[in-house]
Amino acid sequence: MTPLVEVAAAVMLRADGREFLLAQRPAGKVYAGYWEFPGGKVEAGESVRAALVRELQEELGITVTACAPWLTRQFTYPHATVRLHFWRVTAWEGEIGITAPLEHAAVEWQECSAAASVAPILPANDPILKALRLPTMMAITLAEIEGIERQLERLQAALGKGPKPGLGLIQLRDKGLPPAQRLSFAEAVVRLAHDAGALVVINDDAELARRVGADGLHLSSAALTACIVRPDFAWVGASCHDAGEIAKAGELGLDYALLGPVLPTPSHPENPGLGWHEFTQRITGNTLPVFALGGLRHDLLATAQAAGAHGIALMRGW
Repeated sequence: MTPLVEVAAAVMLRADGREFLLAQRPAGKVYAGYWEFPGGKVEAGESVRAALVRELQEELGITVTACAPWLTRQFTYPHATVRLHFWRVTAWEGEIGITAPLEHAAVEWQECSAAASVAPILPANDPILKALRLPTMMAITLAEIEGIERQLERLQAALGKGPKPGLGLIQLRDKGLPPAQRLSFAEAVVRLAHDAGALVVINDDAELARRVGADGLHLSSAALTACIVRPDFAWVGASCHDAGEIAKAGELGLDYALLGPVLPTPSHPENPGLGWHEFTQRITGNTLPVFALGGLRHDLLATAQAAGAHGIALMRGW
């Protein structure tokens, strides 16, 4: 049995969130020439955050000033099994050595929304590269309450601001609409979203998702419980209530989860919600991106990400 090595991995993001950094392993190391996220082994008695800060100081000559946990993945190589603790790093002091990296053969900035332009990349990082393509703001439709026409007007206005860093992912819910209305609404949503470069997932209706050319499927918590194999879509997510459901979503290889409500909502103001501390506790060690849901606004995105969320899902606030 190969030893388990704890590793801190840095997802270095530019201020606008559009690019991330990859580093090339130098000659003389295992997998020399392969590209990876900067970072390194967590030493005995050291926290993941402390290891991250130390490694980036040693490797890139920078001092981290803002970072937060994101995903945890385990991968077995021939020489070792690694548990990779991926942290987003969003602010630092000092200049990254682009022309003369300190401990790497090279470093390159890559676009989050596109396939990596460098190769080969360590295989443990494939799910992370896909997760970086996932927008950080999801809109959940409420056509049953607001009406279809008003929803489409609001959606067009929101998408007009650009899918990144604004709205980039739409979950079409509205399961109570008559089938014909839900179909025409879904077709209109997909047209608007795709024209703006945004993704659409359909809640609990694989047939409708395929019919309208949606990008994926969103499972309710009940559908997640019944699911035994990942549905065959490019993007699949699920609504979750606890760490166990998030873990199952990860085991199925889903692309994201929703967890909430975090704060009181207009529909249930008497429910205080999980709060940010409990939200963080429930997603600790998650293997897939988790959106915070419930009572949120655009200006709480940074707060959610500091608590470990990938992004936020908005029902009324988008």
